[in-house]
Amino acid sequence: MAMVDTGGIRLHVQRMSPRDGRAPVATAVLVHGLLTDSLASYYFTVAPAFTAAGIDAVMYDLRGHGRSERPPSGYTLDHHINDLETLLDRLDITGPVHLVGNSYGGTVAFGWASRHPEQAASLTLIESNPPTTTWTAKIGEILDRVVTELVYDEPDINASITANRSHNPTRLLKEAARFARETTLSRDISSSRVLTENEIRSVRCPVLGIYGGNSDIAELARLKHTLLADFRSVVLPGHGHSVLVDAAGTVGGHVLDLIRSAGAEAVL
Repeated sequence: MAMVDTGGIRLHVQRMSPRDGRAPVATAVLVHGLLTDSLASYYFTVAPAFTAAGIDAVMYDLRGHGRSERPPSGYTLDHHINDLETLLDRLDITGPVHLVGNSYGGTVAFGWASRHPEQAASLTLIESNPPTTTWTAKIGEILDRVVTELVYDEPDINASITANRSHNPTRLLKEAARFARETTLSRDISSSRVLTENEIRSVRCPVLGIYGGNSDIAELARLKHTLLADFRSVVLPGHGHSVLVDAAGTVGGHVLDLIRSAGAEAVL
């Protein structure tokens, strides 16, 4: 375990490198979803397969999540993108990276790629979308429910519970509600600045969208087909929002194929 000071907050980071001591062929940065999710959803699913393929897998807990610090405020999308920028700088990762984002983590990763298109080698959005007004309305509705209701059935929960091997889902639900109520998370994310169409178009790297067939997130894929130069999508029938955990082998295989086709050119 490592704690990285970004200047305003300490973030928990895990880095899995190829076990045979050889130099990594690429770097993948994995960004998780909101509330009950954490870097564990990658650590126990696709990260081992990435390192077996010679890829350096960098995972971290978003601010307020997992073992990272939880400030009372500062949860806009720009705060999260800034954290990712600073984290990569602190880790001396300067070259093209392959970004993988699950749910809200994909929105953060997309925001980073729009700021640094020359540093994004590829981008995988798992049950995720760029930050648009449609995205803001959807995530705002979900977070409002978390604040006003104890029951929270956003499918990210299923992924987190499975990945963390939790036997007490009720505790996780209550902790998620407490997190949302005791911080400015809900109103910060709901009021976050979204990307313009030109900013979305600035992402020129290959982009892969992976969706569960039972999820409504795939319905927004048309926007990405329209605005992105190199976008393709994969829909996995029979799966919902927790597809990262429920179909980890298939998801990981698609991401590895993308990384290989995009070229392993990360500079550490």
